Amino acid sequence: MNKKEDFAHEKIRQTVRDGYAEIAQKGRGCGCGNSKPKKFAEAIGYCVDELDALPEGANMGLSCGNPTAIAGLQPGEVVLDLGSGGGFDCFIAAKKVGADGLVIGVDMTAEMLSKSRKSIPVFAKKTGLDNVEFRLGEIEHLPVADNSIDVVISNCVINLSPDKEQVWWEIGRVLKPGGKVCVSDLALKEELPGEVKDAVEALVGCIAGAIRIDRTITMMKDAGLTDIKTNEKKYEMDVKDNCNDKFYNAIRDKLPAGRKLSDYVVSADFTAYKKN
Repeated sequence: MNKKEDFAHEKIRQTVRDGYAEIAQKGRGCGCGNSKPKKFAEAIGYCVDELDALPEGANMGLSCGNPTAIAGLQPGEVVLDLGSGGGFDCFIAAKKVGADGLVIGVDMTAEMLSKSRKSIPVFAKKTGLDNVEFRLGEIEHLPVADNSIDVVISNCVINLSPDKEQVWWEIGRVLKPGGKVCVSDLALKEELPGEVKDAVEALVGCIAGAIRIDRTITMMKDAGLTDIKTNEKKYEMDVKDNCNDKFYNAIRDKLPAGRKLSDYVVSADFTAYKKN
């Protein structure tokens, strides 16, 4: 990577940091923000029992799927969540892996990290579990040892990265041989209009960085992952139309007349394994 590309990538990361710092402080999410996060989470595949066990504030409406549901997590596993935010999926995964397991969340936004760490004692009191930790870091350079993770999960985050190929290489590095990756993310059905793609709101709102499913599959293969499966979700982006989310509303206002966000973007699940 040359200096010009490196500068451009860091500019994107800083824009995302700033946007998600605001979300952490003010409670707005690229899903339903602080409007109706529980209803939104149920609409994209979370069950009531999972949501009721969460510390207050962990569900920030930042999801586009439920990677813990497709991961088939087992007691004793070590799980890594890329872009853990307020700890939403980490706390759900922690209940599934139990006291003998461990869940590590990585996020590059200090404000999100502070929010998630404050929820650890609340979660421990609710569940009796002390098996979650949160680390500051970028998903392109994970603060995690080689071959140390059983399952990598991520929820509506890899689309935010300016170097997705490097993210998939990192996933391959940290997974144990035979380990599994389960990602829920946004993918393009057709190219976004230029005005939308260039908008800051579209970047922070989880839209501008989305790519086609076949490009993601190529990156996964290049990173040494096998048995790749994808599932395009029936849930449509238009579930956000009733959300009080300034980022989503700004994106919607830039769409051509008569077009919906779901005409361009879909939620998709990706699963794969690292070679033994």
